[in-house]
Amino acid sequence: MTAYVIRNANLLGDEVTDLRIVDGVISEIGRDLDTGDAEVLDADGLIALPGLVDLHTHLREPGREDAETVETGTRAAAVGGFTLVHAMANTDPVADTAGVVEQVWRLGREHGFCDVAPVGAVTVGLGGSTLAELGAMADSAAHVRVFSDDGKCVSDAVLMRRALEYVKAFDGVIAQHAQEPRLTEGAQMNEGELSGVLGLTGWPAVAEEAIIARDVLLAEHVGSRLHVCHLSTRGSVEIVRWAKSRGIDVTAEVTPHHLLLTDQLAATYDPIYKVNPPLRTADDVEALREALAEGVIDIVATDHAPHPSEDKDCEWAAAAFGMTGLETALSVVQHAMVDTGLLDWAGVAERMSAAPARIGRVATHGRPIAAGEPANVVLYDPRATRVVEPSDSVSRSRNTPYRGMELPGRVVATFLRGRPTVLHGAVVEEVAA
Repeated sequence: MTAYVIRNANLLGDEVTDLRIVDGVISEIGRDLDTGDAEVLDADGLIALPGLVDLHTHLREPGREDAETVETGTRAAAVGGFTLVHAMANTDPVADTAGVVEQVWRLGREHGFCDVAPVGAVTVGLGGSTLAELGAMADSAAHVRVFSDDGKCVSDAVLMRRALEYVKAFDGVIAQHAQEPRLTEGAQMNEGELSGVLGLTGWPAVAEEAIIARDVLLAEHVGSRLHVCHLSTRGSVEIVRWAKSRGIDVTAEVTPHHLLLTDQLAATYDPIYKVNPPLRTADDVEALREALAEGVIDIVATDHAPHPSEDKDCEWAAAAFGMTGLETALSVVQHAMVDTGLLDWAGVAERMSAAPARIGRVATHGRPIAAGEPANVVLYDPRATRVVEPSDSVSRSRNTPYRGMELPGRVVATFLRGRPTVLHGAVVEEVAA
């Protein structure tokens, strides 16, 4: 394996130092390191961050390879600075058995530009009526610790309680898609004055908040871990804040698009802005940013949801919910959180690397940049700017909500266990071989 010396990297936006990477490990940190026969990379002005970890990615394989594959999705992840993604279970077949999660895990090992940790379904076929093989998935080679029916809510309280009880045996976590189904039948966008003006069925905030309130109480009752997916309202923030004040073991995530975009974009009737949960109000965006800065919201997770063009280039009501997000996540977080003074780069590393790895119980990622640690490292240029063009994406799908928008920052290099998956901003193709 090639050795690397990274010169003058700005470690977490603070100390300027050199990094030596040998045999997949950060072997030394300091100024003016001897290069020897190592390849030297000039990182002057670049931020060095630990490899990012996404707790919420849709890779679509198996079954919807027209939208994304493990190879194309992890390629997009590497371009975005991620070294590990958690692949959601709503594939076809659903990842509700040890066999399917092992298939996804092996695809990641064979074709991934980053590591892939499969998420197991909570219920058989995402049907919401029978628990899936949680224990078998946990004991499989994929070593599943996160379980979610994301895309659908585990709305049955008895079933949710049983799931929370079951995963305690192996320190698993239930990641809930908080959407009360009866309150969101036919819902198309955030419920409010604008939904009435546009004639689109409203999606009330209480549909999310009611499920979160129920589930934090269930988690407290059984003493288990609960994770709230893509939290989107001010009310949800307050429920999570209250739960944490009581010592309930709950964590929460927010997506980049909910940190930046609002429901006013629905006025264009452009289905690119149709997402689940829907884009909310400017007041909600403000609350989400403040909660992420405070730590009430623990992590940023992309909810990268690729779709083929025919599923988005149609009328709003017929369009699929979802947006891509892996390649733009770090730029959006810089724009919404760092450039506004709400987070420093150490805070970004905590919320986009260390904390998601802890929640997912992945010991090999989310580690600090320190001697002896795995060389999962991202070099990021915060001074760069770019106009987002869907045609530039390496994902198989092009449904980005940021098209034509100028965003700050650019990932210059991503190292996965000492091997560059992205170098000088370009994917290193031979890594997948």
